[in-house]
Amino acid sequence: MKKIALTSLLAVFAVSGAHAANVIDGNPLYMPGQNHFYSVTSLESHSDKFSKWTMGEEFGYGVTDKLAIDVSTSIADEHSFDKWSWDEMSFGAKFRALEIGGWKADLIGAYAVDPFWGEHEPWLDKDYTFYTWTAGVRGGYVGSFWTVAGHALFNYKNSESFNWNDEGEHFWNLGLDGQLLLGKHFSLLAGVEYTGYTDSWAHNAGHWSGEFGANYNFDATKFVGLYVKSGLEHKNGGDDWEIEDGFGFGAKFGIDF
Repeated sequence: MKKIALTSLLAVFAVSGAHAANVIDGNPLYMPGQNHFYSVTSLESHSDKFSKWTMGEEFGYGVTDKLAIDVSTSIADEHSFDKWSWDEMSFGAKFRALEIGGWKADLIGAYAVDPFWGEHEPWLDKDYTFYTWTAGVRGGYVGSFWTVAGHALFNYKNSESFNWNDEGEHFWNLGLDGQLLLGKHFSLLAGVEYTGYTDSWAHNAGHWSGEFGANYNFDATKFVGLYVKSGLEHKNGGDDWEIEDGFGFGAKFGIDF
């Protein structure tokens, strides 16, 4: 009887740990299952610019349980469409290269165009549009009630897709994210990321960004969330940190189908 009870208890924890990363609830190591689609829609603004709103969309598909592809974009509106833009259009892929128990690691690649189109930025105009290639990794541990994950992404940005000369920008995104489950429906999430430039001209040009939020899961396939975010940056490459664009407030809706 004791062996049966112990085996059942271990099975519950094993299922909980494995399930946490595949439920769409904001988990930083989420991967869709094979032949599953997912969508995460966001809407946010900043405390010092409530006249400006940004709507974002990430749409992905699980090719297999270990490989997912996605496309993401955003539209920004200022003063009731007096000024608006169709910003970044990004195409990406994630491959789960390691999965041992709760330990997981993914390889990441992406290609982005920014801005795509806007009032003052013609459609893919050579004088305004930039192209960014991204490669990196993310990984961490998914437990029964919590997740801790980090990521390291290297980016190359230029005014032409295949221009690899020294005129482009080279920068890193280094981040740490966590999630804490508060029962069946609620979870807390927090993350911090540093963006740093490696080019000689970019002395102290990096910045920090942070986000804290709470999600509510209707079930394993749908969630809504509220969050606040802000950042610190070196103004004009100086030595003093300043708050970047005030505090941001936003909401998200995610679904797996």
